[in-house]
Amino acid sequence: MINKFTKHPKEQDETYLQHMRAAWKICATLKILLLKCFIHSIFPFLFTAAVSDKIECLRKMTNRKESSDDELYEVYGGD
Repeated sequence: MINKFTKHPKEQDETYLQHMRAAWKICATLKILLLKCFIHSIFPFLFTAAVSDKIECLRKMTNRKESSDDELYEVYGGD
């Protein structure tokens, strides 16, 4: 049963908790983007590039094994 919880994180070279934390960061980013998109729908002059700017960021967050430390700083620390 424990294998079901650890198989995918191991495939990503992460522990269960590291994988959970990364997934929560993605959830938080998506929630912020949802709010920005909603506001943009009412006020089109606000957050004009919010979603398009974060698409690459989200790709890097989901492909962390392939990203360098500098790229991950931009994803997590930049912006």
